[in-house]
Amino acid sequence: MTIITLLAELEAIYGEPSEASVIKVSNRLTEGYRKLIEASPIMALATCGPEGLDCSPRGDPGQVMSIRDEHTLVLPDRRGNNRIDSLRNIVRDGRVALLFLIPGSNSTLRVNGRAEISVDPDLLQSLAMEGKLPRSAIVITIGEIYFQCARALMRAKVWDQDAWPDVAALPTPGSLMAELKQDFDSQSYDREWPERAKNSMW
Repeated sequence: MTIITLLAELEAIYGEPSEASVIKVSNRLTEGYRKLIEASPIMALATCGPEGLDCSPRGDPGQVMSIRDEHTLVLPDRRGNNRIDSLRNIVRDGRVALLFLIPGSNSTLRVNGRAEISVDPDLLQSLAMEGKLPRSAIVITIGEIYFQCARALMRAKVWDQDAWPDVAALPTPGSLMAELKQDFDSQSYDREWPERAKNSMW
């Protein structure tokens, strides 16, 4: 196995980025980038901390991220598993990276910036869903924003249902945990999970 260890070696293989790869980068929300965020109900949030990196999906109906102004985005922290890996990282290292997906579109949107966690009552109230407030909100200052080349989603045929795997053949959450803890009641967990999720969505 031949490993690249120097930037010069890497750059010799890939060469210079294309003009489009450079001019698409902005330090603020353009009108077009605003429209992409408004159309995205799901995104991935990447954070870093002393223990390493973390990446988690975030989703809301219609629009996952709120837009405060051309430099600021707000992400409600909805109910989850209370691991708070992303939040722990942000408290100690504010650097974040976001990847937005838009159902049916092969274009994705990337944001790199810095985040902080707010529990401002008025802000949380503005992010309420079905009368329930998030416990906190992640306020992100845009460092750079740009759309990502569509080739990855095109290759993967993400939106082509004929290319999707048979999800019924995949392991269930309960069975995955039973592999790690032999006496775990996987059948009860899988049976009760849909109703539990429905009742704790927000």
